[in-house]
Amino acid sequence: MEYGQPKWREAARAAVYAMPLEEIDPVDTEIFRNGTFEFYFERLRKEDPVHYYGKRTDGGPYWSITKYNDIMFVDTRHDLFSAENGPTYFGEAAQKLTNTPPAKMFLAMDPPMHEPQRKSVAPIVSGPNLASMEALIRERVCKVLDELPRGETFDWVERVSKELTSLMLTTLFNTPMEDRHMLCDWSDVATSSEIDVFEQQKIIDQIAAYFGNLFVQRMNAPPADDLMSMLAHSPSTKNMTPEELIGNSILLLVGGNDTTRNSMTGGLLALHQNPAEYDKLMANPDLIPNMVSEIIRWQTPLAYMRRLAKEDVEVGGKLIRKGEVLLMWYVSGNRDDEVIDRANEFLIDRPRARQHLAFGFGIHRCVGNRLAELQLRILWEEILKRFPKIEVVGEPVRVSSSFANGYEELPVRIPL
Repeated sequence: MEYGQPKWREAARAAVYAMPLEEIDPVDTEIFRNGTFEFYFERLRKEDPVHYYGKRTDGGPYWSITKYNDIMFVDTRHDLFSAENGPTYFGEAAQKLTNTPPAKMFLAMDPPMHEPQRKSVAPIVSGPNLASMEALIRERVCKVLDELPRGETFDWVERVSKELTSLMLTTLFNTPMEDRHMLCDWSDVATSSEIDVFEQQKIIDQIAAYFGNLFVQRMNAPPADDLMSMLAHSPSTKNMTPEELIGNSILLLVGGNDTTRNSMTGGLLALHQNPAEYDKLMANPDLIPNMVSEIIRWQTPLAYMRRLAKEDVEVGGKLIRKGEVLLMWYVSGNRDDEVIDRANEFLIDRPRARQHLAFGFGIHRCVGNRLAELQLRILWEEILKRFPKIEVVGEPVRVSSSFANGYEELPVRIPL
């Protein structure tokens, strides 16, 4: 039965509601790969919004926080919940299997370590720097769109989303153009929960060697406005440990790739599934900035972030014990209709569209959120100048990850 069709959705939802509640395991990669995750979170928000699953052996028991306000509480209380040990659920298990020290990144640091390292790279997404990058982003978008075939099927992920984000990675890190696809592939490996952990560690070792060499090069060169130069010359990061260097490199690599790339694909798919919104966009291109925020809410490219309780604390009426793991499911909070009106509808003219959780909140809010929005805005401005319609002509293929909520393939066609 075709994914996304009413009968398929009815059957999938019924199967989820027939399960024993205690059997629901939201980090199960398969529910993201087959697109049924939304039904699991729908049920949890209704019946068990702070949900404990204790049967995992690879990453251990964990709590799922699924409602908007509870997620906001956890995300903004770094005094009660620690970000250390990494943003994803699977990290510690993989480190134990491969006997490797954990990577350290500022996203997985608590005060006072977090803020100085975060500030070292913040200038790259300052207002003046974004303004200076806009012309380059637009030039690249135009080139990619102008080279797309008409009247034949092609993969939107490969030809547009992946190409544009890989080009941006070369700008952010100031790396050779020929390395761009390698950087994108490395980001995919870093966020995958399906790849063999020993194979994943081999790739991470390659990433460490590549960015280690880059760091030394930038340290021995005058300061510049790329990420690795900022890390190499900032007082807070120039003496990073090897674990901090690889951790921050992976963080910036994934941050520059996943949010934008998967929103570029998810936005086109959402417009295909909601043709009235596509018509609304064609009639009023001024809606693009607002639509960008709605796309990011709707897609929620990173599905969750992980925290550790620093002390016994109550969340949503449940007692979380010190040391227990919590996953803040942004992908669920962004569908919480108690906070977001008509949350299960894709509305490009939604009031207060930026009131979403996809970038996180508090001290760990996504540092590159404005750059992601800028790239998406320019893409849709240039799409509307060229194409009256881009048709999705096949089913999307989702990535094998419960952390990166995204797509491997999306077959499309631009009519002649």
